[in-house]
Amino acid sequence: MLADHERATAKKARASWQMFTIMAEFIEATEYLSEIRPAVSIYGSARIKPKSPFYKLTMTIARKFSDAGFAVISGGGPGIMEAANKGAHGGASPTVGLNIELPHEQKGNQYQDISLRFRHFFTRKVTFVKNSDAFIILPGGFGTLDELSEVLTLIQTQKSRAVPIVLVGSEFWKGLLDWVKTMMLPMGLISESDLDLFQVIDDPDAILKAVFDFYDGRIEEPEPVTGEKMFYL
Repeated sequence: MLADHERATAKKARASWQMFTIMAEFIEATEYLSEIRPAVSIYGSARIKPKSPFYKLTMTIARKFSDAGFAVISGGGPGIMEAANKGAHGGASPTVGLNIELPHEQKGNQYQDISLRFRHFFTRKVTFVKNSDAFIILPGGFGTLDELSEVLTLIQTQKSRAVPIVLVGSEFWKGLLDWVKTMMLPMGLISESDLDLFQVIDDPDAILKAVFDFYDGRIEEPEPVTGEKMFYL
């Protein structure tokens, strides 16, 4: 009986400690990112190689947003995430990586001015949504689809403010969007207006213009970052 009591106590202690780590991630992310605005998050696969046209396209997009005054936020890993940080690294604004601890540890890329590390996916996703004024989605796998779906759901249900969502890679997204329009929409699972929550644009200049058009010039450039810019949580 004592053993059962000890196990229950240990279980409660672990649960309490987990709650503290969750709170700590939210607090520290808020501390380091509260003044990093405006910002754009770029999502995409970790498996995209540097020789891929999408890697190079991501770098171009990220640099344009950085020079336009946007901090660029990625998941901090390789592939599209690395391309986003790398493209923005030489620009005018900070480049941010929201790294995640995985069983097969994700190695953070070297192009992060501000590097945060998370244990929990949901605190990381909340941090993306809370600190992003636009989302640029490039080709990716289940993780990218999960991130895209969450942002769309939050905006659709008005649990989050409306922000621009741009899908890059029209051929990649075509099959999914055709399914949405021919299956989900006719069945009444989404509304016609939900299709206006995102745009499909491949040209980097047109992507930047779409974001500025959405805000109609209301975004102000962030204050320049001075001194040491590299932080780790």
